Amino acid sequence: MRRMLRSAGLLFVIVAVLPLQAKAARLLVPVGKVIGLQLQNDVLTVAAYDDVFGETARSAGLKIGDELVEIDGCDVSCAEDVRSALNKDGQLPVNLTVRRGNKLTSLALTPRQTENGPRIGVYLRQGISGIGTVTFYDPEAGLFGTLGHGVSDASGSLLQMTRGSAYEAGVVSVKKGKPGEPGQLKGCAEGSGVYGDLFRNTPQGVFGTTRYGWEGTAVPTAAYGEIQTGPARIRCQVTDGTVQEYSVEILKIYPETRTDGRNLLLKVTDPDLLQATGGIVQGMSGSPIIQDGKLVGAVTHVLVNDPTRGYGIFIENMLEAAA
Repeated sequence: MRRMLRSAGLLFVIVAVLPLQAKAARLLVPVGKVIGLQLQNDVLTVAAYDDVFGETARSAGLKIGDELVEIDGCDVSCAEDVRSALNKDGQLPVNLTVRRGNKLTSLALTPRQTENGPRIGVYLRQGISGIGTVTFYDPEAGLFGTLGHGVSDASGSLLQMTRGSAYEAGVVSVKKGKPGEPGQLKGCAEGSGVYGDLFRNTPQGVFGTTRYGWEGTAVPTAAYGEIQTGPARIRCQVTDGTVQEYSVEILKIYPETRTDGRNLLLKVTDPDLLQATGGIVQGMSGSPIIQDGKLVGAVTHVLVNDPTRGYGIFIENMLEAAA
């Protein structure tokens, strides 16, 4: 039977990084705290029509999900590029080149003139934002990892992040998972300041640095051969804003070389977590897995047809990707 999977993570810099030895046991803080993530790339996507000027875009044929590539032959990769292109020579209409699926399409659009400059009638999104759970924090390097899997763009490919930021966040509400319908942690930012800088988006997780960090007792990382089937615990934040540990069982261990974020098969056994969330839900990606006092890895995916079960990634694979 084919298993249906859903990521348990996002719904969506210049740093000095100290190298990590992926196979060596390190002392890392298993965090389990929700964090806000904003990953940016060089792609501008039409996210919504403007309430006032949206008809301008609709009439020109601009659609939600279109990627804006050029304006009058000028490449655009950020909001400032768009403003500069629209103000360049004042000629009307302007010619837009958009990517729609795998095809490039040309459109003619007459911007609406406003006191703040010309507007094309849409809101543009650059990158993806959402919440995840912090897996580990290395106090010596100021390094942290989250999600345990990569963040994908609208096409399903790994987002080619050019820069990113992390923000303090909290859980606002929980949508419980049930068979066929994954649950979700709904969060919001807590404070306007940047908590950390993201420097890498990989299939094994998103990584960044911070000068603030998280409190907690550092534990050694578990090598592949030390991980056993049987009882373990995960650390996450789901209800009252505090991080708690919940019991799980490691049902199966897959080959160490498997790099798709599905190295461990888990089952949630803790009655409190089952009552609160129904099992593993979106937003819990990155929740650290602890067994015998060692950091084993992170929760990554939920089985859509059985939210009490999901997958986890080995901590060794996360550290190797962060190096």
